[in-house]
Amino acid sequence: MKSMPSNFSAGELLPLSFYAGSALEAAPRLLGQTLVRETEEGAIRCRIVETESYGGIEDKGSHAYGGRRTARTEIMFGEGGAAYIYLIYGMYHCLNVVTGPRDDPQAVLIRAVEPLTQHDEALMRLHRGSRARRPADLSGGPGKLCRALLIDKSLNGALLHSSTSPLRLEAGAPPAGPAGDSAIIAAPRINIAYAAEYADMPWRFYYRDNPYVSVVDKERGIPY
Repeated sequence: MKSMPSNFSAGELLPLSFYAGSALEAAPRLLGQTLVRETEEGAIRCRIVETESYGGIEDKGSHAYGGRRTARTEIMFGEGGAAYIYLIYGMYHCLNVVTGPRDDPQAVLIRAVEPLTQHDEALMRLHRGSRARRPADLSGGPGKLCRALLIDKSLNGALLHSSTSPLRLEAGAPPAGPAGDSAIIAAPRINIAYAAEYADMPWRFYYRDNPYVSVVDKERGIPY
């Protein structure tokens, strides 16, 4: 395991400087941080347990590959610290964290989160709208977590470093579970066969043995 250094206190809003690096640097650092979603029923707090890095114009898996600049990808070309939210298959939303400097399109897909408390879990189950038998059924996967947290395109561009944002990121507390819960695994990203030689890059990061992780790669996953 490679520990992720943090100079922030648990519950502290992650500052703009946190998002200054590349997506590949940010993806493992986002593990363990707290995603906060303000809803009419109250705030929901979740621990990020799985991420994927999408590294800009050279990454064939990225929406911005080759410098592709469209109405959808424009947010990726802005300064790091904003939410990039898009719709796939016409029905599932995906939440990404924009990183890096302006005009260098980088983003980290949030693939799985873990509710911090039973109250958080109860609200997520209410919004999820289906019977989740396993933890991964609740929020293990981009579409699942967005549904459980009421995240849609209306939040596209939300500033994750703003205290007034309905969607923001706070520094997480050290994991309270077994040691393996904080061990990070690096594995290839999911469902991007079109990315050619970039499809097998180990740019997905997740906590080993965490039940909320969407896909455990037993064959190609390696300790980070």
